[in-house]
Amino acid sequence: MKSHDSIVLLLLCISLFYASATRTPEGSESWGYVEVRPKAHMFWWLYSSPYRVEDPSKPWPIILWLQGGPGSSGVAIGNFLEIGPLDSDLKPRNSTWLKKADLLFVDNPVGTGFSYVEDETLFVKTDEEAAADLTTLLIEIFNRNESLQKSPLFIVAESYGGKYAVTLALSASKAIQAGKLKLQLGGVALGNSWISPEDFVLSWGPLLKDVSRLDDNGLQESNRLAEEIKEKISEGEYLEATGLWGNLQAAILSSSNEVDFYNFLLDNSMDPVASSSATELLQPSALRRYSQYLSSLKSKKSPNANGGSIADFMNGVIRKKLKIIPQNVT
Repeated sequence: MKSHDSIVLLLLCISLFYASATRTPEGSESWGYVEVRPKAHMFWWLYSSPYRVEDPSKPWPIILWLQGGPGSSGVAIGNFLEIGPLDSDLKPRNSTWLKKADLLFVDNPVGTGFSYVEDETLFVKTDEEAAADLTTLLIEIFNRNESLQKSPLFIVAESYGGKYAVTLALSASKAIQAGKLKLQLGGVALGNSWISPEDFVLSWGPLLKDVSRLDDNGLQESNRLAEEIKEKISEGEYLEATGLWGNLQAAILSSSNEVDFYNFLLDNSMDPVASSSATELLQPSALRRYSQYLSSLKSKKSPNANGGSIADFMNGVIRKKLKIIPQNVT
């Protein structure tokens, strides 16, 4: 009897998965939800590339894009502001990565973007928990699609997504070895990943000095603050270390003509993504500095959203397109 109940439950879960997935008529896109844990739902969006080349000696890859934050939407930012087929004006992007691979975007971890939980106690609390949810997502998507299984999956991430990428790669590898995940893991690529704060803050000053963005006095102050951060991290005083991180950023900005932390060849005033007022930038708050960066992405204008933000765009025209986003999820 228990065996019969298990089979019924399995069939129900499979039907729920397919009920929550949608494809465009020509099959160029598909999207849906996976219940990665009871009452925890992760949203995904897969683009099949029109540039796909069927070459057995060089299989066409799939890229899983992981946004940072933590808590930034890959479906919104990575897709419409960075590498997807359309920009936030719904115009074709000439530099889309679809020219080289199929693209899989997710809103990770649950609680981000269109991914949601029915109980706030179900939010993940560690990178490993996030990796477990992502592995479950991959199992649900790849194990039922033999075509996807033929393509190597490359996990590509930026900023805090680098931590997600590494922990996911380890989790997925274990699942593959255990026979739970039918997937070819092609590799991991990390872009400006925020993996080791201690190492990164210790490198900022010397790097900026080498490229003539800091003078000797600026380097000395940068190194002093970086050593204080290192000490606080070793003592487990993470809140204090974060505050000093803000002080370090402020010191570097004031000594470097406000260098752009995302591109040291530019000043903040030159980069519309990272630009903010000088007064705000010099306030010693690392959390404020990073939140400004995320806000600048979210505030990108989109005529298709009546001139609103990327959030308005996603909750407007994109929500209408997808048709499966619950009303209470924004």
